[in-house]
Amino acid sequence: MNWADFAQWGARIAEWGKTYHETLRDRPVRAKTAPGDIFNALPVKPPQSGENMDAVFADFEKTVMPGITHWQHPRFFAYFPANATPPSMLADFLTTVIAPQCMLWQTSPAATEMETRMIDWLRQSIGLPTDFMGVIQDSASSATLAAVLTMREKTLGWVGNAEGLPGQATLRVYSSIEVHTSVDRAIWVTGIGQDNLVRVPTSGPSRGMDPEALDTAIAADLAAGYRPAGIIASTGGTGTGGSDNIDAVCDVAEKYGLFVHVDAAWAGAAMICPEFRDMWQGVERADSVVFNPHKWLGVQFDCSAHFLRNPDDLVKSLAIQPEFLKTHGKDGVINYSEWSVPLGRRFRALKIWFVLRTYGLGGLQDMIRNHVLWAKELCEAFRATPDYEIVTEPVLSLFTFRYAPAGVVDLDNLNLRLVNAINDDGRIYLTQTRTDDKLVIRFQAGQFSATRDDVMTALTVTDEIAKTLN
Repeated sequence: MNWADFAQWGARIAEWGKTYHETLRDRPVRAKTAPGDIFNALPVKPPQSGENMDAVFADFEKTVMPGITHWQHPRFFAYFPANATPPSMLADFLTTVIAPQCMLWQTSPAATEMETRMIDWLRQSIGLPTDFMGVIQDSASSATLAAVLTMREKTLGWVGNAEGLPGQATLRVYSSIEVHTSVDRAIWVTGIGQDNLVRVPTSGPSRGMDPEALDTAIAADLAAGYRPAGIIASTGGTGTGGSDNIDAVCDVAEKYGLFVHVDAAWAGAAMICPEFRDMWQGVERADSVVFNPHKWLGVQFDCSAHFLRNPDDLVKSLAIQPEFLKTHGKDGVINYSEWSVPLGRRFRALKIWFVLRTYGLGGLQDMIRNHVLWAKELCEAFRATPDYEIVTEPVLSLFTFRYAPAGVVDLDNLNLRLVNAINDDGRIYLTQTRTDDKLVIRFQAGQFSATRDDVMTALTVTDEIAKTLN
């Protein structure tokens, strides 16, 4: 492809993208293909000779698009959003065109310095104090892994990387059942081991860790010869929005000198609205905090903001500095590859800059406040509709419900059938979870272009389909 063709196709794909987004409501939210359909439609062997882009793009539309679940659909109410706004797409396009590798300051000074400034813009936006610095990770999973590595190394006196874990005291990490499964994976990867992730009972409507139970668990582990390393707290857990009392968790952590990481991957974005910050009161006392601008702020995947009260601990855990990666003759520079597990880094800060400048905090706050308001309105509409029960109350824009008509014995099976039928129908997309031994249906509003009508459609579609299952 020559550059003239590149320009032509760039314009054509931009026009295609405009049409795609303008017609999303006409598409089923979830892909309707069967397993293997796309795989079997692709040639077994790679082409020997190049083909023209007209043929490639035609096959993209014919083969790829039927197998896409439309995460940007305004009635995508499953999981959490992965919003991609137009300015974010344009920024990523520019990043793709420039194609910098941003592992060190010297390999792209603009990327490093913009990352420093954009992380501070985000810090200010969510109300963290000035003693927090940060780094853009690819995902909250990576940020949590980095945090667990830091707690491990700090607890072992920085010898784990060199000496390994055999022969060291058995480390323990504490969390509730409400945390994301990325915590489990971080425990595996760091070598701490699943059996040493201590699940602390929850209490109260927020479904947060019971602080007394946390204290008791740590004291018992110390008495048994274990070595507590840290606590992973949750603000807005994936299943039902479970949120720990950060202040109370930090009280316990300070008593035992433990590292605290707060996973606010979804809910952290809502902290740009000051009225929601009571959800994580005390967060300024944590050592590490993560949230994903690529969820609710429209900064498309991947882009995770990881804040640290003392980044030196993270760098001490992760930095490797062979001669070929040193930046000589430049003092005071940051090499963000020393703040994350991968060496290679993308220019992710550019899309934060584009989005914040295009919408402003005010525009993003309005969007989040609307989603919260509409989700609460929908929750009340479900509550007022016969045969439905609200299982967990709204946490921001997330709540769970189930269809519970009188006389049905196996409500779990009925609700699983219901959510599957809803998703096969295609007008909306929901997911299920399990809480208090009940299979329930999750609803969350978070898609950037969703309207109140889109949100309220969830009840109309759900009830229409539910009546066909009795």
